[in-house]
Amino acid sequence: MSPARMGFFTDTSVCIGCKACEVACKEWNAIPEDGLKLTGMSYDNTEGLSADTWRHVAFIEQRKPVGLAEPGVDHAGPVPDSGTPPAEAPMTPTTPATDALPSSLAPRELVPRPHSARSSARRSGPGGELRWLMASDVCKHCTHAGCLDVCPTGALFRTEYGTVVVQEDVCNGCGYCIPACPYGVIDQRKDDGRAWKCTLCYDRIGEGLTPACAKACPTESIQYGPLDELRARAAERITRLHDVGVTDARLYGHDPDDGVGGDGAFFLLLDEPEVYGLPPDPVVTTRDLPSMWRHAGAAALTLLGGLAAVFAAHGRMGGRR
Repeated sequence: MSPARMGFFTDTSVCIGCKACEVACKEWNAIPEDGLKLTGMSYDNTEGLSADTWRHVAFIEQRKPVGLAEPGVDHAGPVPDSGTPPAEAPMTPTTPATDALPSSLAPRELVPRPHSARSSARRSGPGGELRWLMASDVCKHCTHAGCLDVCPTGALFRTEYGTVVVQEDVCNGCGYCIPACPYGVIDQRKDDGRAWKCTLCYDRIGEGLTPACAKACPTESIQYGPLDELRARAAERITRLHDVGVTDARLYGHDPDDGVGGDGAFFLLLDEPEVYGLPPDPVVTTRDLPSMWRHAGAAALTLLGGLAAVFAAHGRMGGRR
């Protein structure tokens, strides 16, 4: 019996932008450093996903109303029911764990907090209050993955867990997979030209361990588990947020009927996908290849038939002479 399809659910409403996931991913996978620069994008020092950034934490600054249904209520910073902020979790090293993460990964029950409690994180201005949308992005591990369709060497393959992995020792650096990704995830390293991206810690989950990014996340913004369970949990989370007035909350990449057949890594967002740099309606880039090949074949047959008719007519004319 094959194992259940595994994936990520990233709840951006509880992301605090600590970058623990970025650090853990780099440490575990021995990814080269690439973030010691000023980008002009708030606290975002890596700009986006790349061959050397498999988890990317975005900091999006907005001036727009951010309260719940009632004025003066802080939507950007919900906290546990107790009314006290959670203790800051230590940054744990991403060395191999001895056991898997507990199965009880349901997000903390969150309630609104008075506006004054987070006044230091936000300020008023001519355009309204400032809020940060923080989100940890990653490869989506699409159900219908265009990168798999175009890889000529088999370097890209789908694992028994439903994830998509690049075998760097098989990749020939052709780069076909890069434009085939509807999310712009895959990238080539400049020094060797090979393609690299998130593997969903294939080496860890094969041993029953949690991926490094999810293990290091102190707020459980990144959750790992069977995809069906994550989708059900995400639906419950959306319902709770809508019930307390967070009507902008929505799921992205969870629908099996979307243009890529649903993502193995999906998200809870607090604004439109475009705000986070995500395509609103992603489609598998190779969806039209079968019809294109059929049309090309029909055109080739038509051309051959025309050439045959020309030669046949030429032969008849030569015989009459």
